[in-house]
Order: sequence, then structure tokens, then C-alpha cells
Amino acid sequence: MTFLRWVEFDADLPTDGYPFTLPVVAALRAAGRLRLDPRVTFLTGDNGTGKSTLIEAIAVAAGFNPEGGSVNFRFATRSTESPLGRYLRLVRSPGKPQTGYFLRAESFYNVASEIDRLGVGRGYGGRSLHERSHGESFLDLATHRFGPHGLYVLDEPEAALSVPGCLALIARIHDLVAAGSQFVIATHSPVLLAVPGALILRLSDDGVISEVDFDDAEPVALTRSFLADPQRFLRHLF
Repeated sequence: MTFLRWVEFDADLPTDGYPFTLPVVAALRAAGRLRLDPRVTFLTGDNGTGKSTLIEAIAVAAGFNPEGGSVNFRFATRSTESPLGRYLRLVRSPGKPQTGYFLRAESFYNVASEIDRLGVGRGYGGRSLHERSHGESFLDLATHRFGPHGLYVLDEPEAALSVPGCLALIARIHDLVAAGSQFVIATHSPVLLAVPGALILRLSDDGVISEVDFDDAEPVALTRSFLADPQRFLRHLF
């Protein structure tokens, strides 16, 4: 089920200062809108291209807590989010998601602490996420807290996951999409990009956003090249 059709900026979007001067912001302003797949959309690109800034803005515009969690989470360890989300407009389909979550890898420790403080760990597998490894806690979240007909915004979920963990997350995403959920994910993982039928959007250094096939996505192509001949890469590096 489609909850978000596309995103666009308000007409009064500032043009000066961070993050409004980021190339990806200028490119999206010029393009007018960013289409989202009704099932899974990936944002991928090198460090510094603005993936996390854009994914954070989408999450904030959708009503999620900037540090992560559901729309009911309203804690703030340190307010470092950009103001971009205040100028982002989400064009929605009729109907609202029954549930949803913003997973931000870099601040998930804070979310886990808030879960303990609220005493709602039962919904995450029955025990504190701090008693699980980082990767196990991510998978507990996806397994126990994510549900059907949900909107899920994920920022680099592979940060804590092994390759088998990424494969387990793919399987969970597949099941939830079949149950009417929608995902928007920023990732560097060539494994996660293999989600069947996903829309893969590449953010370039100059801000251009383009649709690419799985085989042409940079994490996939570079990983394949490296594994085929690692010594060639190492000789170049050293």
C-alpha cells in the first residue's frame, strides 16, 4: 500500500546556509519532486551526498521523532537535526499507516534507553534492547515492533548488521511489504539493495538524483570489483 507518493519542498525554502546549500537540496528543488516507490525506495550514494540529511527530513515531515522511534516518541538527547524537514512536503495517498518507525542507526542507543525508561520493552521482544548485541537489537526491532500496514524510514540499518543479519532484514522487509507496508531507506549496503522490486535512487556528489538498476548501483559495482581482485585495489591504495 502506498502511503507516501512523493516529496517536494515548500516554495519558501531558504537558499542560504546549511542544509539548504547542499547540492541534493538544490537538485531536488530544481526537479520539483522526488517520487517514492509504493513498496521500497533506497537512497544510496557516497558519504556527504546528503542521504541521511534527506532521510531525516522525510522522517521529521512524517511526524517521527528526529532521534528515532515511533510518532509517539518525543524525547531529545541533543537536538542536532537540520531544519530541512520543516520545509519538506509529503504528498500522501488516501489512508494512513497503522504503525511506523524511524530507525536511525547513529542514535538507536538513545531510543533503546527511552524504551527502557517508558517500560515498553515487551513490544520489542520482551527484554531490554541493551541486553542484546547492537545487531540483535536491530533485528528485534524489525521482528517484534514493525508490523503490517506501516511506514518505515530507515537510515543505514546495515550499520549494526552482519551479512546474515542483512539477509534476515531483507526477508522481514519482503514480508512486511506483502502485508501492506512501505519503506524508505538510506543505505551503503550492496546486500540490502537486493530487495526485490525496490526503487534505487543514486545521489551523486553534485546532487543529481537518478534511478539506477541493482547491478549499476555503486555499492554493488564497487563491491563486486573489489572481491574479484582485491590486490588491484590495495596496490592502488598503498
